[in-house]
Amino acid sequence: MSAQAHSEAPLVLASASPRRVELLAQAGIEPARLLPTHIDETPYKAEHPRSLARRLSGEKAERARQIIDGERKGQAEDERGPAPFVLAADTVVAVGSNVMPKAELLDEASQCLRMLSGRAHRVYTGLALVTPKGRLRQRVVETRVRFKRLTREEMEAYLASGEWHGKAGGYAIQGLAGTFVVKLVGSYTNVVGLPLAETVALLTGEGFSVHFAWAQGGV
Repeated sequence: MSAQAHSEAPLVLASASPRRVELLAQAGIEPARLLPTHIDETPYKAEHPRSLARRLSGEKAERARQIIDGERKGQAEDERGPAPFVLAADTVVAVGSNVMPKAELLDEASQCLRMLSGRAHRVYTGLALVTPKGRLRQRVVETRVRFKRLTREEMEAYLASGEWHGKAGGYAIQGLAGTFVVKLVGSYTNVVGLPLAETVALLTGEGFSVHFAWAQGGV
């Protein structure tokens, strides 16, 4: 039994990321709906990676809430049900102040690996929660990661695997790239795409029931 079933207001996840869905499931949370939003993710000039993660997550949450509000206005009042919580996240990988792309092309992924090889980088995930009453709550979680120096063979093999596609910084720590990590300081789940401890704290702080199903053995 999911936590959502015991919260008066349902949870909408403003993402279609399988990784985020899996991480929420690990915490016993099943979103009532996935509502990915499409926004311009281009950083502003001189925008710090932390600020970028915060801004994009907030824009995604607000955009999803706008869509939901539009849908609810078209429904009869007795059909609407309670307004939902809307949760959004955005993960940014950066070396210094340089934001790494979400690699879509092989050349982008190759460039990311060369940049990350033998160096430390930071992973920022912005969390944004719009409450049923329309309040916006936000957090940014930071994790420091260091890669070993990658050989040419390792880079070529990882690029051939295709795991990098669509990933911030051109890698997925929960996959093959986990073998590249020699040091991690902070939240591991943050690097995967959703810092669980902070997400649960944000939800419970606003009254979403996360732990009821745990006590019932229904997770």
